[in-house]
Amino acid sequence: MTVVGYTLMCEQAGPKELVRDVQMAEAAGFEFAVISDHYFPWVDAMGHSPYAWSVLGAAAQATSRIELMTYVTCPIKRYHPAVVAQKAATVGVLSDGRFTLGLGAGENLNEHVTGGGWPPVNVRHDMLAEAVEIIRQLWSGGYVNYQGRHFQVDSAKIWDLPDQPLELGIAVSGPQSARLAGRLADRLIAVEPSSQVVADFGAAGGTGKPRVGQLPVSFDRNRDTAIKRAHELFGWFGGGWKVNSELPGTAAFQAASQYVRDEDIAGSIPCGDSVEAVVRAVKNFADAGFTHVALCQIGGDAQADFIHWWEKELGPALSA
Repeated sequence: MTVVGYTLMCEQAGPKELVRDVQMAEAAGFEFAVISDHYFPWVDAMGHSPYAWSVLGAAAQATSRIELMTYVTCPIKRYHPAVVAQKAATVGVLSDGRFTLGLGAGENLNEHVTGGGWPPVNVRHDMLAEAVEIIRQLWSGGYVNYQGRHFQVDSAKIWDLPDQPLELGIAVSGPQSARLAGRLADRLIAVEPSSQVVADFGAAGGTGKPRVGQLPVSFDRNRDTAIKRAHELFGWFGGGWKVNSELPGTAAFQAASQYVRDEDIAGSIPCGDSVEAVVRAVKNFADAGFTHVALCQIGGDAQADFIHWWEKELGPALSA
């Protein structure tokens, strides 16, 4: 059975609202929650981007059961991997072992803020592999010294580690990243129901490990309203990760999605209040081999209605 989770999307809600939303999600029966880690929203209309790690600390204290995971953090530019290892360990302690560190090779949108240019994808993957190695070493306890092609660590040690070892997931979008995840990660993370990346992940060592997908949903009792909201806030979504990882700012995402039509959105994202449409979309992930799917309701002010719909209609249908 596919485990269904909830998405805390930092780009479309403020920090207090995000903590409130994860409390509601836990009370409504969601099994896990994932949180984006951005410096910018995707488009200006989203209007938010608080610091995900502060929200995670608050969420860990405001909940008691729901699993938490970053979806995803980039440890190669904006954050040094030694700092990511410390942050993740702290959230692991605060959450009593309910936290998984999800990592990815990042997007120019968020990582350009520290300067130094945006590396090509093969370099980013090399950097991510080094970052994972550093994080794993620091989680094992003791002092770490590391001299790699991209990162240096000088006599670092994490003093507060959770009682249970932390797990680490890696986001994938193609064969190269899927092989990297199969080799280095405890779970696969993806935003498309691709059976090929699942197969590549398994062939590289990921057989039997969790595979986590994410599905955007625009719930509203008025389908036209739902489509309009998804078009305004998620028109960029269909660009694919090879494009989305390279664009430098919100204006670029707005420009890249200017020719997306309402019917394009309605054909790719479940919009309205059709339980069957969401069940079919989740089944696509399950059929591709995904074990977990995090639903992402579009619109920061639409979360309470969506969670209520989940509790009363959508959740029971997916369980059945």
